[in-house]
Amino acid sequence: MSKYINRRQFLIYGGAATSTSLLLKACGGNSPTTSNASNAYKIAIALPGSITDKTWNESGYKGIQLAKQKLGAEVTHLEKVSQPDQTEVLSDFARRNYNLVFAHGGQFDAAIQQVAPQFPQTFFVGVNGAVSGANFGSLRIEHSQASYLCGIIAALMTKNNRIAYISGQKFAATQEEFRGLELGAKSIKPDIQVTSTFTGDWNDVAKAKEATLALISTGADVIYQWLDNASATVLKTASERGVYAFGNTNDQLDIAPKAVLTSAVKRIDLAIAYLAELGQQNLLKGEVYRIGLEKADILNLGNFGNAVPEKIRKQVLDTKAEIISNKISFKECQENGEDTICVN
Repeated sequence: MSKYINRRQFLIYGGAATSTSLLLKACGGNSPTTSNASNAYKIAIALPGSITDKTWNESGYKGIQLAKQKLGAEVTHLEKVSQPDQTEVLSDFARRNYNLVFAHGGQFDAAIQQVAPQFPQTFFVGVNGAVSGANFGSLRIEHSQASYLCGIIAALMTKNNRIAYISGQKFAATQEEFRGLELGAKSIKPDIQVTSTFTGDWNDVAKAKEATLALISTGADVIYQWLDNASATVLKTASERGVYAFGNTNDQLDIAPKAVLTSAVKRIDLAIAYLAELGQQNLLKGEVYRIGLEKADILNLGNFGNAVPEKIRKQVLDTKAEIISNKISFKECQENGEDTICVN
């Protein structure tokens, strides 16, 4: 069950305040940082990478800091949580009576489904997840909407009629984003070739560069990436090889101005803070909460690179308006016997 959040339902959150922290014992030798407030609502987040990655993990960390500032919540985080440690980390938060636990990435879905039934007093949210149940749900940005727009740009900018997608892992959110890119590109050039590759690691710089070079060697001259610490490597490698690329999560134009066409900007921190407020008010339900382009402060395109002609910019912004007004929408469908999404 999905819940679509409209513009009026969101609050505007200010910048995060710097908090006093202390170290608590945790598994795996990686200790969480906690800020205490007496009798406060307690929020935790498990992060797969570093809070200094300037993309995905940093946005999750900022989200609970916004919740601390706005709600007076007690917050804690644990970074660099590996897949084998996910169930123990989530369980440890619940054993320490955290009211709300965010698992920051679709790769946590299986762990949430395993752990949540054991701790009915804690509510778990999978950020970018696809699961829901009695005391767990998911927060999903409508990745396909932004990537659809980028697909249009890519199709209009490619010279080789070949574009590519790079990400860390294959799960529901990344598949949705890839599909949006493909649909957008094929709406302009039905015969365009769109390929994807998954490095297996969101932060491994060497793997990201190797994957980027491999795609370029096949003729891909526009690359859409969704990585964490390794994202800058893709953008810089594209720039060095004279091909185009897209930023993700943050506006990444400044990393490689000659290469970056625009970015899929996702303010997941604001969305996390909003769900934290619902949690504090005991209003969270076992649903998939989805946020799209209609909420511009959460999902939007970043600045355009100088390489993007004004005519293309206008075409993309017009298409964006059509998505917001539901003249263009996305629905679940089957293609070649597989579940996917299609343009309605």
